[in-house]
Amino acid sequence: MLRSMPDNFEPTRATLHAYSLAVSVIARAHAEPHDKWWHVALRVDGPLWSTDAMALPGGGSVVLRFDLDDHVLHIDTGDDRATALPLDAGLTATEFGSGIIDAVGALGLAGDYTRERYASDEPRAYDRLVAAEFAAILADVADIFHEHTQGLSGEVGQLNLWPHGFDLSVEWFGTRIETAEEHGVEYELPAQLNLGFYPGGRPYVYSNPWPFEAHLLDVELPHDAEWHTDGWQGSVYHYDLLAADASGAEKLREFAAAVHRCAAPTLLAD
Repeated sequence: MLRSMPDNFEPTRATLHAYSLAVSVIARAHAEPHDKWWHVALRVDGPLWSTDAMALPGGGSVVLRFDLDDHVLHIDTGDDRATALPLDAGLTATEFGSGIIDAVGALGLAGDYTRERYASDEPRAYDRLVAAEFAAILADVADIFHEHTQGLSGEVGQLNLWPHGFDLSVEWFGTRIETAEEHGVEYELPAQLNLGFYPGGRPYVYSNPWPFEAHLLDVELPHDAEWHTDGWQGSVYHYDLLAADASGAEKLREFAAAVHRCAAPTLLAD
């Protein structure tokens, strides 16, 4: 059974989102670049959310790791240089980001950091119990996503917690190649189908094929899942409906499988 979202979750969610943006600025500058931008994302392992290891000038490496058991951000070097920042000290995003930059600077890292990605002097609330409950929910959902992708054939990406949108997602890649344009530059990209969890507002699970074929709207999705076309195209299953159901975890699995079953054929090369 899936856990219900904790009461009064939004203030703590917003703080974790703001702090993760600060962490991503360091990863963007120092992690080994990946062509799908996975190097700016966090990896979820139970209550631990971690960056990739980043090489240090004098040897060794550093990992930035949220620990939602101890409620700190570890600046983890694996030796006596390791430090930590508290998550519940009421630090603004600007203060938190400056603390990280100072900590990695003491390890020899320096860069032209894009502080505007996270800078804010808004007070930040953090409830330890709420954060721990959310970490458990995210870990449960991550396990289901991993189980789903393990059963797929073809190329599957890495499960990421994305700081920009603060959502958890993984992609399955089709063999069809599409052209996309960004900032006036054209790119060739594989067609793909994501599976994700967005915890803000009314939290929901989503699964969105790209490109989206209109005839998919004629396919009936299982249980309370539905197609979504307002602002973006894909499918949603609101998390509160899953958590209120003793069979919610199984229904989430069935939702992911159903969308993949109908969408994957549209993402394959002829």
